[in-house]
Parts: sequence; C-alpha cells; structure tokens
Amino acid sequence: HFVTSSGGVQEFTESLAGLKRRKREWVIPPIYFPENHRGPFPNEMVQIKSSHAKETKMIFSITGEGADKPPVGLFTINKTTGWLSVTKPLDRETKDKYVLQAHSIAADGEVKEGPMEIILCVIDQNDNMPIFTQNPFLGSVPEASLKEFEFMTVTATDGDDPETDNADIRYSIISQDPPQPDPHMFAINSITGGIRVNSDGLDREVRYTLLIKAADLAGNGLVSTGTAVITVTDSNDHAPQFEKTMYTTSVPENKVGAVVVKLPVTDGDEPQSPAWIAKFRIISGNNGGFFAINTGPNKQEGIITTVKVLQSLIVPFANPLQTSTATVIVNVQDVNEAPVFDPEEQIISKPEDLEVGTELTVYTATDPDTARVQIVTYRVSSEDPAGWVSVDRDTGLIRVKSSMDRESPFVKDGKYKVLILAVDDVPATGTGTLVIELEDVNDNAPVIEEREITVCNKDPVTVLVSVTDKDGPSFAAPFTVELQGESRIHWTARMNESSKFFFLENIVLLNIGEYSVVLRVFDSGLHFQDNTIRASVHDCAGEELQYMNNYFLAFTVVYFTFFLMMHFPLCTPLYMSKCSQTPLLLNIFYIQLFKVSLVAERGTIEHPQFFKINILIYLLKRKLYIFIKYILIVKFHSSNFYKTTPTSPRERV
Repeated sequence: HFVTSSGGVQEFTESLAGLKRRKREWVIPPIYFPENHRGPFPNEMVQIKSSHAKETKMIFSITGEGADKPPVGLFTINKTTGWLSVTKPLDRETKDKYVLQAHSIAADGEVKEGPMEIILCVIDQNDNMPIFTQNPFLGSVPEASLKEFEFMTVTATDGDDPETDNADIRYSIISQDPPQPDPHMFAINSITGGIRVNSDGLDREVRYTLLIKAADLAGNGLVSTGTAVITVTDSNDHAPQFEKTMYTTSVPENKVGAVVVKLPVTDGDEPQSPAWIAKFRIISGNNGGFFAINTGPNKQEGIITTVKVLQSLIVPFANPLQTSTATVIVNVQDVNEAPVFDPEEQIISKPEDLEVGTELTVYTATDPDTARVQIVTYRVSSEDPAGWVSVDRDTGLIRVKSSMDRESPFVKDGKYKVLILAVDDVPATGTGTLVIELEDVNDNAPVIEEREITVCNKDPVTVLVSVTDKDGPSFAAPFTVELQGESRIHWTARMNESSKFFFLENIVLLNIGEYSVVLRVFDSGLHFQDNTIRASVHDCAGEELQYMNNYFLAFTVVYFTFFLMMHFPLCTPLYMSKCSQTPLLLNIFYIQLFKVSLVAERGTIEHPQFFKINILIYLLKRKLYIFIKYILIVKFHSSNFYKTTPTSPRERV
C-alpha cells in the first residue's frame, strides 16, 4: 500500500503480517518530468521512503521499463536514500510514459514491503516543427470558377503531443507567383488548409505557384513551408460553330450505313480538352429515325449516316448545338429492291404420305418498289435436297413433287426445309424458307436386327433379339412377336419387359445344321412384317459355343499371321522335331491361348471356361487343329524358344 507525501517523496505504508488485505489500494499519482532536460545527470526526480525507515534501515530498488528492462539504466535509485534519478534526457516522441516498480526491504531481512507502481509521464515540449504531407501539392481549378470555390487542400503533421498547442497547426499563404492579375487570387482556410478562389479573372494559360506556411502553437510556434502548384483548366465557355449553315446531299435508297454528309465545326476552347471535343445530335427532321449522327475521328466534325432503309423522297432535318445549327437536305436515290417474303420463314404441318400433286400452301412475296411496275416470279432453289416440292412460277402455289418420307435423312427433327426464290424484272432475288413439319404415319413395319444366330443343340442358351421401327414413338414400341409355320414347333419367342427385345430359344433337340426361324413382329399400331432369322445349330451344350465365338476373332488373327511368316525361314511342321520338347510345346500353347484371349477381349481377363477340354475337343472335331499348330509356330518365333541352326561341327553333335 502506498501514499504520496509533499516534497516529491513517495512513502511505503505499513504492511504488517496478519492484517487483512484492503478492498482498495492507494492510487499513486504519476510523476511528470519534462523531455529534453539539460541536466546535469543523473538528475533526481523523486524520493521513495518507507514508514519503517524509523525502526530499521531499508534498502530500495526498482524494476521495469528503463530500469532492468530496455532501455536498461535510464532510471536508477539510490538504495539507501531512495532517490529516483534519470540518467539522460527523455524524448516524448520516442516514449511518452514509463511504468516502474519500487521495492523496499529491511537490511536485516525481517521487514519486506510489497512493490509500489510508479508511473513516469514525459512532459511534451515544442521540439517538432510541422511537416507537409507532400511537397509540392498539385491542384487544378476551372477558369470560370466563382469566388469562394474551394478546389484543393494542403495538410501538414506535427510530431508533438496532439493534445497540446505544440501540435496545433495554422496555415497561411506567403506569396503567389505570378502575382497578376491579383496578388490575392487565392485564399486558404487557416485551420483545414483548404485553398479557394478569392478573386475573378483566372486565365487557363496561367499556372500559379503558392508558397504556404504551416506554424504550430496555433500559428505562433515552429514554422515550415511548402508549395502548391495550381493549374487553371479550360472551361467550356466557347460553343462550336458550323463552317456552313446549309448542306444538300444525295444518298441511295435501301442502303444502311451510308455516309450522308460530314459537318465540320470550330471551337475556341483548348484543343483536345473535353470542352473542345464536339458532340452532335439531331434535333428535328428525323421523326422516322432514318439517320444517326456521330462525332468523327478528329473530334471536330459530325458524320450523318443512314440507319434504316430509305425510300425515294426528300428529307430535311437540322443538326444544331446550343448556339450553332446547320440544315441538311437529303435526296434519296431510288434503287431496285428484291421482293420480300412475308413471313421470311413459313411453317406448315402435313402428313408424310401425301400423294404427288397435293397442294401444300401458297407462299408469295411483295416488291417494295411500288413506283415501278414489275412482275415477280417464283422457283425452288437448289436447297431442296430431296426434290419433294415444286412451285408455280406465277402464283407461288407449292405442291408435292415426289413422295415425302419423315424417316428420310433429309428430315431433321421431323422438319424438312426448302428455300423458295422470288425474282423481279431487273432481276433482284428475294428468298423465303418453307418449313414442312411432317406428321408421322405408320408406314414402316418393325424389323429384327439380328438376322443370324448360333446356338448349341443341348441346354441351349436364350438369345436376346432386338426390334427396331423407323417410325416415331407413336407407331413403334411396344412390339409383339409371333412364330410362324414350323418354327412354332422348335422354338419359343417372348418379349421382354420393355417390349423392345424378345428372347428366342430352341425347345427341342435339333440336329446340327442351318434352320430358318420365321417371326411376325407387330408394332403398336399392329403394322407387321415377317422376318427370318438364320439359326446355326452346333453340337455343344450351354454357353460353350458362345465362348468359342468370343475367341474366333483371335484365331483368325493368328491364322493370318501364319501366312505372313511363311515368307521367312522360320520353324515349319517339317522341323518340329528340332524346335522344342513336347512339354514345352504344351506350355507355350497354354500361354499363347492366354495372350490371344486378351487380344480378343480387348484387354479383359479371359473366361476361365475357355480352357475346358471339351472346347478343345470341339475345335478338333470341327477340324480347327490347324489353328493350334499355327499358334505353336508363331509362339516359337515370338518367344525365341526354337533352337538356332548350329554353325560349327561341335555344336551339331
């Protein structure tokens, strides 16, 4: 606990053992010491005393910022007298406050006081002059600005205590260059630094330089100077003037984007400035919106162009600015225009099975050249890929020329497009598009896709057969199927859940051979067609034949490779005894079949049942042993298992 006594002395109060801690401790007021003190050093600031000093000798010490922490040694204390001293000048701008802890202990160690917090505040002195935030300051003001118009601000900062007058800055103008036409053309707000116009007569040809003073202590302290460079900018005080007030020109009709006339102007404002660049608009005579005016590349001319198709007439209109106008009379020259179809694209819907000669529609065009007497004729362009329509030369009546088919490759998304031409006397040609939406009719019977199948005669596997119909969804699935004639005795056929496929299976033991299975397939509209499937029956069971078919391509590849190798001196059946031993032949045969199966399945693992002995027996029965022999020969060469021809008598032994 601490108290403060008069005379710059800090006293420790009694803090005896056994006493309860008080709810509040004494608050020690800060110690104030000025910055930039001239010494001598060390300079005593305050004395620390203990209330036990009358009873025993006390020893004092300090800790904290400036004592045992950086900056170490800035403050010291006499351990016997308790005088706290500073060892060198303080700088408030470096650090404005220090917090120390004072400690007191009896020399015999029996009495020990708790630490006392000492706050040392550095008193500010006016040792920093104002500094401008930039130098020079750049600003601009329009030449037509009125008095009191504020257009820029200068600012300065001061490193001293902002709560004191040491950092209270005031601004003033020292001089103006040039001083004409008035030495006080500008004024400055002494507190904010805002510069404003103070007199009339600014000239855009002149640039002004002001010398500005910033002083602290509310204008009575330290001083610094800066400059403000002010550019007087051009004001839009000159209106552009047309070089001529009347223009007469001609432009062809029906030509969009044509340049009608160029209107040069002059302007007294500063060249290339925003005030000098001319902008144009049409104020009358353009009720139909036929014309547009834009500023030309040199920024001093207006260019009038056509934006709509013009008819042959005289169009007067004016193109003014606030103080300058010009009148342009445009004579539109008549040119021949092509006939125009209305609409440009005509859409009709017709059944696809219309008879040849049936009338589809009348599609005509009009000639916009009403002042001319011309005859419009019609014809079909080359863009009638299927040649399905014809058009009457004089009336534009369109008929069916040949049978149409919605399933034709020329029909896209059920639509067939024809380009019709309309030609006047000059001639000029207009085009129109006739879109025929073909309505589907049930004119296609269902078709079975798989026309050949291969099955075993024992434990046959069901074959999945697909059905398609060229007609649209309304006349296609669901399909139904019926076996015809003797096919009913040997086979069964049933549709799957989607009614787009059916399962075909032989139900009796058939002899090996070829059979014709006749099926009648109906679409949803009961339009049917008889389809014949050629069934090849082999002596096998279950899926064995299916596995064999999966690898037939692989054997074909090897067979072809054998004929290529006949052109080289490789092992042949005559030299089999010199190539390898029988066990090795069997191993190579197994490996080669494994590799061929990888090729046949395009990278997938071979089916394990491929190596069933009954499949190999079946191959031999079908006289396919020649494939196995060729496989062995190819493998010998590719794996280098065959022996090379001896080159010395010793090697031949």
